[in-house]
Amino acid sequence: MFSNSSSRPSKDDKPAAEVADIPPSISDLHCFTETNGVITTTMFDIPGYRVVRVLGAVYGITVRSRNWAASFGMVAKSVVGGELKWFTSMLYSARNDAISRVVAETQSRGGNAVICMRFDAGDMAGFAQCCAYGTAAIVEKIDPNTQTPPQLAQPMA
Repeated sequence: MFSNSSSRPSKDDKPAAEVADIPPSISDLHCFTETNGVITTTMFDIPGYRVVRVLGAVYGITVRSRNWAASFGMVAKSVVGGELKWFTSMLYSARNDAISRVVAETQSRGGNAVICMRFDAGDMAGFAQCCAYGTAAIVEKIDPNTQTPPQLAQPMA
């Protein structure tokens, strides 16, 4: 990941913001920022917050199919190599839907956070499935100096 062995980035390393390549066709998908006020994290805790109550496991599943034209195009593309952009877009959309379902389930239980969120994806006889899951919880802020999680920050006008 880094160009030297000291675990520090060198001047040639790109910042993380420049590394991510989100296709323009799905730039309207805000899977980690538009969560209706529910904090989502892959960590086991939320720094500056205390878990008041655990509400149990929550999950969101979506299964997508490829249309025959896209499947034919992907077979042709796989011969020459390169990214299968339509499939990439479909998987971004599937993850976004799975997160939306996790958030909805958390809210239906009265929660305001999903901790230890994970993804599982697979292929089922030509269909792509994606599952997001985690632990729904009620959390409260205990450290006033903690920055607001990105999904709770108000957009700049």
